Amino acid sequence: MALLSPSTVLVVVLIAIVLWRRWKANAENPGRLPLPPGPAPLPILGNIRDLPLGVPQYELYEAMAQKYGDIIHLNVLGKSIIVLSSLEAISDLLEKRMGMGWSLAIMEYGEQWRRVRKAFHQHYGVHETHKYYDVQDECTLSFLRRILRTPEDLFLHTRHLFGKSIMKVTYGIDVVEENDPFVYHAEQTIAAFNTAARPGRYLVDLIPFLKYIPAWFPGAQFQKDALFAKDMSHKMANDPFNVVKTREANGQTVPCVVSSMLEGIPPTAARAEEEDVILKAAGIAYAGGSDTTVSALQSFFLAMVLYPSVQRRAQAELDAVVGPHRLPTFSDLPYLPYIQAITKECLRWKLVTPLAVPHLTTENDEYRGYFIPKGAIVMGNSYMILHDPAVYPDPHEFKPERFLSPDGTQLNPDVLDPATACFGFGRRMCPGRAFAQDSLFSVVSSVLHTFNIAHALDPMGNQIPVMPDVTDGLISYPKPFACSIKPRSASAEALIRHSDE
Repeated sequence: MALLSPSTVLVVVLIAIVLWRRWKANAENPGRLPLPPGPAPLPILGNIRDLPLGVPQYELYEAMAQKYGDIIHLNVLGKSIIVLSSLEAISDLLEKRMGMGWSLAIMEYGEQWRRVRKAFHQHYGVHETHKYYDVQDECTLSFLRRILRTPEDLFLHTRHLFGKSIMKVTYGIDVVEENDPFVYHAEQTIAAFNTAARPGRYLVDLIPFLKYIPAWFPGAQFQKDALFAKDMSHKMANDPFNVVKTREANGQTVPCVVSSMLEGIPPTAARAEEEDVILKAAGIAYAGGSDTTVSALQSFFLAMVLYPSVQRRAQAELDAVVGPHRLPTFSDLPYLPYIQAITKECLRWKLVTPLAVPHLTTENDEYRGYFIPKGAIVMGNSYMILHDPAVYPDPHEFKPERFLSPDGTQLNPDVLDPATACFGFGRRMCPGRAFAQDSLFSVVSSVLHTFNIAHALDPMGNQIPVMPDVTDGLISYPKPFACSIKPRSASAEALIRHSDE
């Protein structure tokens, strides 16, 4: 009897999995409720053709939402995906879902989640971040000097800036100028999460038992990627935390959030358990705020190249309020409404997480008469919420004035704040958002006060075209672009070189 070819065996296995999943779905949905609407799936592959690689997912989901509504369903290699594109659907459905991991965004909701979030808010809440203004000003000045020296390394400098400020505040660690290991571990963790988060990227998404094969087995790249991500995540959370503990043990305490939290452990508490809560709360500081502020700052430079009139208006406001003899400070914030509007538009225009962090449903559910299966991936479409033309006219244009009152003298409280969606939703909202927004204000105001940003020129003197393109993935950044960054004047350059010297 002839043996079946490997390809035939694979097809048989795939068909068996599809049939089993169909039977299981019918058994778990005795009321035969329909799934939410969405594009028709192919046999076995589902809607994989509707999510081509290389095209930003949020653009695909935006087109689907316009056709099917604010709750859509897709099947990717047998896995259900639910995409929510309105604040109503997100607040009703997404907040019921849970995930797993040590990040607050994906940690399973429960006692430890509440304790970690409480610990985080004690130091990073909106009423606490004023304590870090001096560090943020220091990091902003360091950024200005780096830009002055090597403006061509803009993207490198933006990543270094927020790594520097968060590591200083959280752990009292001064990161090195180049190739800092703490920043490297954090960026690799975020990159690995971004790679793995796209449903259907690995065959194990379709055939779950493949997770048991060893990393050396042919085709088990996902195992190697998972091991690398686990190692980077462990180092990101543990290495700087252990630096603080070593300093404490040697009597060399440096003031920082982690030291303060360790000192606050009650004598009667279980020390190891309390330290674990602190370790996780501290680790969230980098992963939770850095990516958003990096993306927003890169979007800011992109917008200043493409919208020079915005830059001129902002600089006029700064000149009137701050003057030529100092850098902006946080005390200037109430008197700089247009700068505040720019930071809000940076968060809205090219947001870092156009799709909120995915969560898995923990039980079967029903919503609006639709069946929501257990184990479905549920995502909030932040991009569509912040690009709704009914809320933000001309949503794809960079228009800070949309956030101002008609006379332009103050922010308009009736306009939806992008922070409502760009930092996640509800109880899963990034608890470090106040720190991130403070950092963004500090850098944006200081950069505009001291530099002119424009199109770069080629050797023939022609402008180098710039496209407002972004990377594909759960975490999205503007694609690298060329630009010219030069001091506004000799006095502005001197202000950068000699401030606080």
